Amino acid sequence: MPSSEPTFAELLASCERSAVHLEMRDSYAVDEEADDLDTWRRTGQRDADPASAYWAPWVDLITGAVTRGVTVRRVRVVSEPVSEYIRYEHAATGVNVAAGERVRWLPRRRASDLALPGNDFWLLDDRLIRWHHFSGDGVWVGQELAADPAAVKLCADAFEGVWARATPHDQYEIR
Repeated sequence: MPSSEPTFAELLASCERSAVHLEMRDSYAVDEEADDLDTWRRTGQRDADPASAYWAPWVDLITGAVTRGVTVRRVRVVSEPVSEYIRYEHAATGVNVAAGERVRWLPRRRASDLALPGNDFWLLDDRLIRWHHFSGDGVWVGQELAADPAAVKLCADAFEGVWARATPHDQYEIR
């Protein structure tokens, strides 16, 4: 990533109203999750301590945004039965919620008639998209920032369509 490109923390710090995140993959292979995922596979235990070294930076980032009045929402479109990775992710989503994120889950079969973009994204203040690019194996390969009004509208409409159908985290049962 070029050094002139803002970090996600910088982007969120500039946010004034809303930050929404749409996740559509059933598996991710993100380096910073590798140790925690391996522990969960071996023990069934997931780091769900908001103050842990793993979670504290994220919790601080989200709590700071929410305290400033930014609404942070995340929705995950998932295949059912869910993948091992989604079980892992679900096991600690309570930390996201405790930090101030509103999180929902939508079974992929209920999204069939929605127009969705080809990549996961963050949409900040309905003006800036941070596209997430992954390899076929779920390895992070980069990001791209975009502010094209048509793409912003696609992302905003897609997110709201998924959000309206999705189940809040505390009511979603893993299948």
